[in-house]
Amino acid sequence: METARRVSVAHVFLIRGGNVLLLKRRNTGHDDGCYGLPAGKIERGETAAEAALREAREECGVLIEPDDLRMTAVLQIGAAEEGGDERIDFFFETERWSGEPVNLEREKCAELRWCPADDLPVETSPFIKEARNLSRRGGWYGSFGMDKKR
Repeated sequence: METARRVSVAHVFLIRGGNVLLLKRRNTGHDDGCYGLPAGKIERGETAAEAALREAREECGVLIEPDDLRMTAVLQIGAAEEGGDERIDFFFETERWSGEPVNLEREKCAELRWCPADDLPVETSPFIKEARNLSRRGGWYGSFGMDKKR
């Protein structure tokens, strides 16, 4: 059996008044046209929480204090295509940050949109919905897309 290559990604649910900030992806090669969260790969030597704080700052211009960030879910995600990378994604949530969110990556993000946190749009990436639902059910670990036949 071949050893899978895995990458890890950190995501942040920015929650305000029961709504979550979503970013519409474009020109990324992954789920373009779908809504996602401020997110990105965890860099070498960086913790998942540090990556989440960095990505929120780089993509939306908001500053989050480490103590205001709460991990809500971990998802093991199967490869999107044959030979692709599997992922282990970390999902965080916060209701506290400094600054007003703005789109700082217009080449990769078509728009920012506030949506009800418990009623995400149909166009939201399915694994984002799974992570949110997992957290709402009181779980913390799950998998998505791992049931493909080998």
